Amino acid sequence: MPVRHLPNDPDLDHLRGQAKALLAACRSGDPDAAADFEEFHPRRVEPAEAKLADAQLVLARAYQQSSWPRLRVKVELLRAIWSDDVQRVRDIVTEHPDLLAENVRNEDWGPPMSQAANLGRDEIVVMLASLGARDLERAFSRAALQGKVSTMRKLVALGATVPRGIIMGCCETVNGDGLRELVEVGAELCDSEGDRLAPVALALSTYSRNPAGKHEVLRILEANVDYPDTPAMAVHRGRVDLLEDLHERDPGFVGRPLTGEETYPRACGCGGDDGYGLHGTPLQGATLLHMAIDYHEREIFDWLLDHGADPNARAAVDADGFGGHTPLFSAVVVQPATVRGLEADHFVRALLERGADPSVRASIRKQLMFIDDEEHEYREVTALEYGRAFHELRFVNMAALDFLQAHVGEAEGS
Repeated sequence: MPVRHLPNDPDLDHLRGQAKALLAACRSGDPDAAADFEEFHPRRVEPAEAKLADAQLVLARAYQQSSWPRLRVKVELLRAIWSDDVQRVRDIVTEHPDLLAENVRNEDWGPPMSQAANLGRDEIVVMLASLGARDLERAFSRAALQGKVSTMRKLVALGATVPRGIIMGCCETVNGDGLRELVEVGAELCDSEGDRLAPVALALSTYSRNPAGKHEVLRILEANVDYPDTPAMAVHRGRVDLLEDLHERDPGFVGRPLTGEETYPRACGCGGDDGYGLHGTPLQGATLLHMAIDYHEREIFDWLLDHGADPNARAAVDADGFGGHTPLFSAVVVQPATVRGLEADHFVRALLERGADPSVRASIRKQLMFIDDEEHEYREVTALEYGRAFHELRFVNMAALDFLQAHVGEAEGS
C-alpha cells in the first residue's frame, strides 16, 4: 500500500470501509494486503488471526497517522477546518493541545494553522494563534501559495515574517494576486538564494496554465529583467500591442519556427533549450500558433490567425524524423489547466474553420516531466490518432478531441 494522504474533507465512514476491505483481503491471503500488513503493522499478524483493529492500524499508518484513534481525531479536525467551524476546531485542539504542533494531513501541509491558512480560514488561524500555534511562517507560505490575501495579512499582523524566496510558489502557480500581495508585505523578488532571475524563469517554464495570472506575474517581475523584444516573449506576456509593433517591422515572424532560446531565453534565467518548459505536445521548432495554444493564449491565438498564421504550419523535424506536427496536435494534447474546455475547444474549431487539415500525419516523441514517465513514440499519426493514443489521459483535451472526431466523421460521411 503506498503512503496515503487524507483529503481536506475526509469521510470517516469511507475510511472504516477501507479498513474492513483491507481486513477481508488480508484474511483471504491477498498478497498486496499481506505486504501492507508487513510494511505498516508493528508486529507480524497471521492472516487467520487478523482483526479489524489490526487493519485499522495498518490503514492509519498508511495515512501517516500513529494510530486509528489518532486518525479519527485528525478526520474530525480536518472536517471542522474545512467547514470553517471555529468553535469545533477550538474544542478539538483544547482537548488535544499537542495537535497544535502536529501535522494534520501530512508533512507538506503542516499543523492545523497551516491547514487553515491554505484554505483561507482566517478566523481559525487567529483563534489557533491565540491558543499557542507557532507555525506562522509555514502558514504564511501555504496562504501565499494559494493566493489567500486576507489570510496573509492576518498572519503578518500576528507576527509572521516574510521569508526570502516565498514568491517562488506564486511564480510556480502563476498567481498574480498572491505575488502582488507578497510584494506589498515586503517580499523580495528573488528565490531563497537571492537569484532575481529564478522567479522569471519559473514563471516562463512552469507547468501551470493561467494566462491572466502569468501576465500579472511577469509584469511584477519586470523590475528584475529587461525582457527580450521578441515575439515569443510577447506571447508569454500576453502583449498583443508588442506583437503589433513587431509585425510592422517584420511580418514574417508569424510563420517562422521558434528556437529554444526564443521560447526560454537565457536572459530571463531559462535554459535556452527546447525541452526546458513543461508541455503536452512538444514545442521544439514549433510556431507561435503552437505556443499560443500550449499556453492557452486565446487572444493572441486569434490575432495570429488574423495576421496570416498558417493553421497547417508544421513544427521542425529533427534528425530522427520526429516533429512535423501542426497546431491541431497541440490543441488535442496540451498541458492541463484549471480552466480548459471552452478555450481548447475554441482552438480546434478556429483551426478547422481556417482550413486546418486533420489528415496531416506526424511522428512525435514525448516524455512528460514531473510524473513517473518514460519516452513514448507516436509514429505517423493524425492529431485525432495522437489524442486517442496518448499515454497520459489528463493531458488529452477531450472537448477538443470530441469536436475533432465529429468533424472528421462528418467529412468522411460527406
